[in-house]
Amino acid sequence: MKLRSYAKGEWYESQGDFQKLYNPVNSEEVALVSSEGLDIKSMLEYARKVGSPNLRNMTFHERGRMLKSLAQYLMSRKDEFYPWSFKTGATKIDSWVDIEGGISTLFTYASKSRRELPDEKIWIEGAMEPLSKNGTFIGQHVCVPLQGVAVHINAYNFPVWGMLEKLAPTFIGGMPAVVKPSPTSAFLAEKVFAAIIESKILPDGALQLICGEPYDLLDHLDSQDVLTFTGSAETGKKLKSHPNLIKNSVRFNMEADSINCSILGADVTKEMHEFKLFVKEVVSEMTGKAGQKCTAIRRTIVPKNLINEVTEAIKERLAKIKIGDPLNEDTRMGPLADKRYLQLVNEKIKLLKESMEVVYEGSEKYDESSAFVNPVLLKCDNPFENKIVHEIEAFGPVNSIMPYETIDDAVKIANMGQGSLVASVFTADNNFAKEFVLGAGSYHGRIMIINKDCAKESTGHGSPMPHLTHGGPGRAGGGEEMGGMRGILKYMQRVALQGHPTTISKIGNKYLKGAEQLIDKIHPFQKYFEELEIGETLITHRRTVTEADIINFAGISGDFFYAHMDEVAARESMFEKRVAHGYFVLSAAAGLFVHPAKGPVLANYGLENLRFTKPVYIGDTIQAKLICMKKTLKEKREETDIPQGVVEWNVEVINQENELVAVYTILTLVERKQ
Repeated sequence: MKLRSYAKGEWYESQGDFQKLYNPVNSEEVALVSSEGLDIKSMLEYARKVGSPNLRNMTFHERGRMLKSLAQYLMSRKDEFYPWSFKTGATKIDSWVDIEGGISTLFTYASKSRRELPDEKIWIEGAMEPLSKNGTFIGQHVCVPLQGVAVHINAYNFPVWGMLEKLAPTFIGGMPAVVKPSPTSAFLAEKVFAAIIESKILPDGALQLICGEPYDLLDHLDSQDVLTFTGSAETGKKLKSHPNLIKNSVRFNMEADSINCSILGADVTKEMHEFKLFVKEVVSEMTGKAGQKCTAIRRTIVPKNLINEVTEAIKERLAKIKIGDPLNEDTRMGPLADKRYLQLVNEKIKLLKESMEVVYEGSEKYDESSAFVNPVLLKCDNPFENKIVHEIEAFGPVNSIMPYETIDDAVKIANMGQGSLVASVFTADNNFAKEFVLGAGSYHGRIMIINKDCAKESTGHGSPMPHLTHGGPGRAGGGEEMGGMRGILKYMQRVALQGHPTTISKIGNKYLKGAEQLIDKIHPFQKYFEELEIGETLITHRRTVTEADIINFAGISGDFFYAHMDEVAARESMFEKRVAHGYFVLSAAAGLFVHPAKGPVLANYGLENLRFTKPVYIGDTIQAKLICMKKTLKEKREETDIPQGVVEWNVEVINQENELVAVYTILTLVERKQ
């Protein structure tokens, strides 16, 4: 089977210079891969000229809905991908993480984008910055999509997840992508990619594929493009220093293999649940994907008094791991992804053995045509003197166990990896966890802290989640992937706008303080979603607060706080006299701005950002101002649901001196005409 590339909306099959791809279980030929003759420069131009405008013309919510549809489509076809995943050496569990974990990332970004981003093409980020005395000149950060192409160079170990976890924030950010999978597992990436194209969900030019060598790809990137890379630190450094990337200041994100670690807390004893959890996780990370994970545990750091017990427990568990063909139901560890990596892993194991004691090594003999390797556990008695254990990584089922005496020692040993993607800590002592984070946080991209209370729902040491950043400093590459909204920003340009509030409100389609306010004779609660305008304002009549109001509200609410009810105590407090309940002020304000008649407003959807800025006393007169700040379409969950949208209203409550006493945002569900 010849793998194809996908360029400018068409499949391309090379005619020469093929690389053979093999099943690592038995060395059977799986596919041929080549990109010879592919016009990569024109692919990038096509993405910029066709894909970029198509995606930028969509709102964040439209892109989110697109991503959700794609995730649903891929999930409906997931069973087609598993047989190809087994041909990479991945077990059923490994394949589940790669395939369904990758699709789940699309679901996560589809959901977060619609919850946390506006239904607009421009993202107003953060609060408005007042830049002038009278408020006629303000500053506001906004984010807009870059007008280039995102190029993703992916690793061989997770051909599906690695592709989809990058595409999710790329598409939400409004950029087209060119995917370049590792040749080793490109046959699986191509199958999933083909399904994406067959879905016809993405707009023209949004996605292209290079199966084979990238040739002069980096020579054609410019300042509007983004390059991401997952793989070895050595290859990443070469890419990062490419002259054209430097010349054009091309955004570059690297996620590299690192010497990750797991620490057993000094408080843990052999009888504790945390001890068993620790051993289980170490073995799981050694054998999952046959240890071919950039997040895998390479250094196991344990209290000196427990090193023998931990070693024996790990050995006992490793001995029970069934190694073999992923097609067998009871297989728990498959082969390395390619026979070529077997030699590299064995070379690294040999170097590690020269300075450490081997405490466990499987004795199984495998066919020479396969890429199976036995798990290896080494013991390092002198982690401060032995530099090799912190520098050399055998990218397979290989781990080194080492002792520490104090928490400071544990921190120093963890940090000797010079930058890691993840560290995990197993402890029931929250103070131990805090000290470790303070000492090691700057050397790690992620720290997972496990005790018996969270272990059952933990996603595991080696499982990055789309909500959080995946990356790390130093050796780990210095980059960050995913990270929820942070990941999307990598594909957008932050622009600092300066101007009049009305102008900037118009640009972002969101009311900003000081912008023009529109007053209509028709009450805004009597208008359908489509009829409301940003900046539309209602100024209410007034209401004077009486002692009876305070007494009645206390009786209804059960709030008899002294500042409201005790004249003497209130006089001796910061208030100097009795004050109205803050929640009474909110209730009274609602009574001022609501419209009693039935209308398009369906329900109160929530209240946010509440601040009480000044006390309201008996005899004070309050007035409310209601301003339409933002509108967002709401998707129908059922076909029979009433079409509706969410309207955010800025509410300001003032007293008789025109002083602000409360400010907040309310959300209402408003019926749409269609």
